[in-house]
Amino acid sequence: MVETMINKDTANTTFPRLLLQHGKTRPQHPAFREKDLGIWQTWNWQQVNEEVRALACGLAAQGFQRGMHLAIIGDNRPRLYWAMAAAQCLGGIPVPLYQDAPAADMAYVLENAEIVFAVVEDQEQVDKLLEIKQHYAGVEHITFDDDRGMRHYHQPELTSYAALQEIGRAYDKAHPDFFMQQVELGQADDVAVMLYTSGTTGKPKGVCQTHHSFMSAAHGGAGFDKLSEHEDILSYLPMAWVGDHLFSFAQALAAGFTVNCPESGETVLTDLREIGPTYYFAPPRVFENMLTTVMIRMEDAGAVKRKLFAYYMDLARRVGADILDGKPVSAIDRLRYAMGNVLIYGPLKNVLGLSRVRVAYTAGAAIGPDLFRFYRSIGVNLKQLYGATETCAYVCLQPDGHIKFDSVGKAAPGVEVKLADNGEVLVKSGAMLKGYYKRPDATAEVMDAEGYFHTGDAGIFDTEGHLKIIDRAADVGKLNNGDMFAPNYIENKLKFFPFIKEAVAFGHNRDMVCAFINIDMEAVGNWSERRGIAYSGYTDLAAKPETYQLIMSCVEKVNADLASEALMSGTQIHRFLVLHKELDPDDDELTRTRKVRRNFISQKYAVLIDALYSGKRSQFIETQVKFEDGRQGKVSADLHISDVTTFAAQQQAA
Repeated sequence: MVETMINKDTANTTFPRLLLQHGKTRPQHPAFREKDLGIWQTWNWQQVNEEVRALACGLAAQGFQRGMHLAIIGDNRPRLYWAMAAAQCLGGIPVPLYQDAPAADMAYVLENAEIVFAVVEDQEQVDKLLEIKQHYAGVEHITFDDDRGMRHYHQPELTSYAALQEIGRAYDKAHPDFFMQQVELGQADDVAVMLYTSGTTGKPKGVCQTHHSFMSAAHGGAGFDKLSEHEDILSYLPMAWVGDHLFSFAQALAAGFTVNCPESGETVLTDLREIGPTYYFAPPRVFENMLTTVMIRMEDAGAVKRKLFAYYMDLARRVGADILDGKPVSAIDRLRYAMGNVLIYGPLKNVLGLSRVRVAYTAGAAIGPDLFRFYRSIGVNLKQLYGATETCAYVCLQPDGHIKFDSVGKAAPGVEVKLADNGEVLVKSGAMLKGYYKRPDATAEVMDAEGYFHTGDAGIFDTEGHLKIIDRAADVGKLNNGDMFAPNYIENKLKFFPFIKEAVAFGHNRDMVCAFINIDMEAVGNWSERRGIAYSGYTDLAAKPETYQLIMSCVEKVNADLASEALMSGTQIHRFLVLHKELDPDDDELTRTRKVRRNFISQKYAVLIDALYSGKRSQFIETQVKFEDGRQGKVSADLHISDVTTFAAQQQAA
């Protein structure tokens, strides 16, 4: 039997104690890998122990003390994960920030969390903090990992990662008992990390999670999927996101598996293929982008390849998921599927880097059933999990062999889930937040007297106890005719098509549903070029009549699908427009986790919404945008509005 580090008793365990335990029981086992200049570098658990100890002692020498907060900013890098562990060893609290956030957004979190110490990746993040210091002088110590471009920086608050570790080794030599004393002072109920919410409905809030809460989620999930130290995971999602913290930090320490960090955001897919992870996690957007890439390639392929692909994908959609779940499938279909695996599915999984995946998860937003079915049909064990920052991303999991495309599974081990009278999902478990930082009022709003966390999501249970999330409770509304309106449900159906990158549906308290569409520049651009359609950029391409016809066909297919669903047939889309710009987190239209900020968009584009519902055929708009270099500008366009065919409601077959 494979030995694992999964310890059911988390009563007195902290992450630093787990780290030290790995250093003793599997010192030579690879703990972290990072690709640098095209070469994979590896650190075993014994080396990681030494690295963390040196950094922790260095921070202590600079004055970092128990209870203080340490900001962590940058792409996924082993040294940044070690900085988290180092802070925890000293009884401190790591606070990861979104690395792509502008300085102004970071300033709020730094000030709110009262940050004095920060460990950052590179010059870009150093520049942001130095800019912020002009307004918030609280940051006194900034440690940087990558010294490229830092030669002429001489500010007294700056220290290189290597220099801080050298200071730490000297401090450790002078105080040999200090490090272990600090680790032993740690308690399971101490706050282990503070993760800020995405700020969908207001200012981000700091969610305080203890060692025990994240340990409960990590052990529960690892036991559920039989994770061992032999897993490989690719760590590429923002470190500030709860999903990455669960998979790449908490579960890695719980099970002792290897965390692999890609060279850069641009090389993720290449690095994914090289590592061949056995355990993989990605939000729906990543799986959508992968599928878009596949479809673009197939459109460029020869006629024979296209016919083979179409034939075997039809077969996969019919029997692939059943074969993966171990359900009865005829011998002839199994033989055909095996041939398809040789010709299509195997090479496709290899190109996507999913050949070795034993368990894959998606979360963060609802995934369209068709997208879900595609991956399972080609043999990828893709499952959904449901959770929130406040629950350590641990509420519902889908058990192998019992996957439903329209549910998020059953309550995870150790979790109690129930529905309030209004359909809101309520959760109680050991993986719950200790509270929002400096916001007892906000904590009281989401935690009731019985200890249940109010998720804000609306859901229903099916007859087998699987939970279906309909939408955010606050977003679920009604049309004027009384039909339920769940915008996220409709938007996910639209985003299944490779040509649609983002969608926003409207309909609450109105007579019909209308939508904004963002096209996928790569997919639509490729489609246009193959047809000889010239365009000068996003705004021009979005306005092309041919683009509107392409998107129209997608919307009509969604309407036909909605017509077959009893609860949703009345929410078919009647009118739409293609936005002249991409919705962007930098313009406050999306959160950093790419969730739609629905209220903000409704206010910002009110003139377009009025045009959709007043019967206009077009509407001029001028929109202010932020560029990557910080400059501001304006984008204007005269947007066409299209009417869409709707279908009579169809009665589903029994």
